[in-house]
Amino acid sequence: MPTYIIKDTKTNKIEEVFMFMSELDEFLKTNPEKHIVPQAPAIVSGVAGLRKIDNGFRDVLKKIKSKHRGSTIDV
Repeated sequence: MPTYIIKDTKTNKIEEVFMFMSELDEFLKTNPEKHIVPQAPAIVSGVAGLRKIDNGFRDVLKKIKSKHRGSTIDV
């Protein structure tokens, strides 16, 4: 379930709510003075950069390079 930031236009109070989008639609219909505050999406990444190649894979690359003379594989 996503988290939404809601602002009450009468009191200028800001609150954070945790609900399904369908529940949010119903909530906003029953509370016309409350609006969603736009915010940047949370982006999650699994890899921060390039990973180092292990020695087993490096051996495979060496074998490929030795069998293919025009290979540009960097080992």
